[in-house]
Amino acid sequence: MTDANHEHDGDPVIHDKRKIDPETGRARGGTSGASPAGADPVGAAAPAAPSAGSPDRPASDGVRPGAESPAGAPLPGGLADLKAENAKLAEELARANASYFNISQEYTGYVRRSKEAALSARQAGSEAVVTALLSVLDDVALARLHGDLEGPFKSVAEKLENVLATNFGLERFGAVGEEFDPTLHEALMDVPSADVTVHSIAQVIQPGYRIGEKVLRPARVGVASPQ
Repeated sequence: MTDANHEHDGDPVIHDKRKIDPETGRARGGTSGASPAGADPVGAAAPAAPSAGSPDRPASDGVRPGAESPAGAPLPGGLADLKAENAKLAEELARANASYFNISQEYTGYVRRSKEAALSARQAGSEAVVTALLSVLDDVALARLHGDLEGPFKSVAEKLENVLATNFGLERFGAVGEEFDPTLHEALMDVPSADVTVHSIAQVIQPGYRIGEKVLRPARVGVASPQ
């Protein structure tokens, strides 16, 4: 018996398994307009772009996070605090430097005054020692004037005078014929004389002594005044 569904027995049957109908362009095997399983629907929405401020969106305004704001724009709170703290530290440093400068100046002045005081004390001690020996030097000068400075005593007297001159700067002054100077000489007598035109020393009664500009004792003299 011949099958009504086939025109000829034994002819091959071809099944069209294409999912898209080549004539209509529609998908096969579902309701009209439905997309086949696993296929991308036509016109599917694209992924949403990251919004402004999102961590996935790159900065497009050229300002890096934490960078200083453009001129005229308010500074971020953190940067303003840092600037205020920096100004405060700079002021404290300036005050500390001023205090250190004042202390350094006071120390320098103290060292200078200490050195001056030590030098003054040394000079005062030297002057006290030499002044105590002036009477001995007066005896030496009188012995030399009368020709009594001889023998071992002469050697000791000259050594004493040399030590005082070398180590302490002691200098004897006052000689006959010098012009009278009231800052260096003390007049014990005054005799008119036709041989002088200015007040001059006619006799040295006691020589004077000085250390540098400091007069330990003025020379005591007799003065010849012009007539």
